[in-house]
Amino acid sequence: MRYAVGFAVCGAMLAMAGCHKNQVDTGAFKTTMNSYYSGKQDCVWPDAVKFPVQADKSNDEQTKGFDALTDAGLLQRTPQEKKRFLIGSKQVNDYDLTDKGRSTWTADPSQPGYGNFCFGTRSVTSIDSYSPMDNPDATQFTVSFHYAVTSAPDWAASAETKTAFPKIASDTSGQQTGSATLVKSENGWQVSQAQPSAGASSSGLVQ
Repeated sequence: MRYAVGFAVCGAMLAMAGCHKNQVDTGAFKTTMNSYYSGKQDCVWPDAVKFPVQADKSNDEQTKGFDALTDAGLLQRTPQEKKRFLIGSKQVNDYDLTDKGRSTWTADPSQPGYGNFCFGTRSVTSIDSYSPMDNPDATQFTVSFHYAVTSAPDWAASAETKTAFPKIASDTSGQQTGSATLVKSENGWQVSQAQPSAGASSSGLVQ
């Protein structure tokens, strides 16, 4: 009887060890995603911008973002009258970097003179699901996760800036979701691609 109980206990322990061994390590996924994002900054515009820029004063879609950054002290605004051949003139605003803006500016090394205003890096807060779920030995997984941008600078935390750039509001809310493909290599898990989920913001990421 003692032998039978002993075998049963050993069998149960082996089964538990086997189950534990076959579990997918979602902690490794989270670490990999955070390492991937640590070298990338979340920025205001999806593409780099070169200043000075000019915007039609009557076009709110053109001016609202620049005006919010002007109110935040990153840009200076100069009203101008732009002459147009044969059809008179129109009122425009010229925007350029202030001293504060230059100190905040993230230059694009691949395009001299271009850059962006960046407000932090994404931090993955949870791995919500992964596939395939039934093959812990798979060398490629698609994962879904939640992320947030924390410790945003003061200029990005203002209500005016968040209104002008909804992506800042959403990315700093802690409710953003994304998906990524992770591939196992000799050096561990690597991110082959990552993107926000449909409907999520598409802030520019700058290395």
